[in-house]
Amino acid sequence: MADRARYTVDLVNTPIAVATVTFHPGRHFRTMLQSLDAATTGETVAVIADNGGQAAQLAAQLQDAVEQGLAVVLDSGGNIGYGAAMNRALAQVVALAKQGSVRGDYCVLTNPDVTFDPGSIDALLDCARQWPDAAAIGPAIRDVDGSRYPSARTIPTLRNGIGHALFGSVWPNNPCTRAYQGRDVLSAVEPVTCGWLSGSCLLVNLEAFTRIGGFDERYFMYLEDVDLGDRFQRAGYVNVFCPAATVAHDRGHVAKKYPAAMLPAHHRSAYRFQADRHSGLVYAPLRAALAAGLALRCGIAILVTKLRRGQHH
Repeated sequence: MADRARYTVDLVNTPIAVATVTFHPGRHFRTMLQSLDAATTGETVAVIADNGGQAAQLAAQLQDAVEQGLAVVLDSGGNIGYGAAMNRALAQVVALAKQGSVRGDYCVLTNPDVTFDPGSIDALLDCARQWPDAAAIGPAIRDVDGSRYPSARTIPTLRNGIGHALFGSVWPNNPCTRAYQGRDVLSAVEPVTCGWLSGSCLLVNLEAFTRIGGFDERYFMYLEDVDLGDRFQRAGYVNVFCPAATVAHDRGHVAKKYPAAMLPAHHRSAYRFQADRHSGLVYAPLRAALAAGLALRCGIAILVTKLRRGQHH
């Protein structure tokens, strides 16, 4: 567990760390960094874990910020996955906090394709002060078309997960999909607890994050945020959706480029999440059926994606 007594800096006036993971970053990354200035009245320090083998180039691009201590670039040594890279970034944040360079109570975790609205980080911090038992606090997230992304949800069960998979595309408002996407939570106008929050943008309590061991690095991509939120709850914390904080997220642009890799990763993560929570010999038939069903669904999803892409060429 992180030791609060080590952090003797002035938390109000000390920069807050913003941790992100990059993989061949494009225009989104620069936009995200530029949006930080208006997101908080305080200062920020960007801690960047690079999975794309471009750490040296990133450091050169951010030379002034690096020299001023406003950015730190870490080389992950390859594409080690989102959770593993973010754990390395958070370890660096903790080290910086012990030096007094950044706040040691909270850290912002974000994807590089997120754009922070003015005041959004300050709104997350205000919410954190109101919810001292919160391990994670998430903003309202807009898609590129302006629609609200279901970023605060309930923990998926086999029932609502299967129901959503079967009926979500043909009956979008079915009860399983509503529960799976936590739509009732998203209609809240005041902070409210939820099962888990989208890892695309989070304010995390560093002590809580350290206590549970951070992200489970067995998840290469997808559902590592679901697993994190579930483990926060099991450790006695809460996850809080903060609608006063708003960000935009150009989500899915990488997945659209590499569906043959991303779709299997998503289904492997879905299996791992449920298999971990249905372990033991008694659940072996269930795990076998789940693995077969997800493999079939993944194959169909890849085929449909290829057919759709073919129609557009």
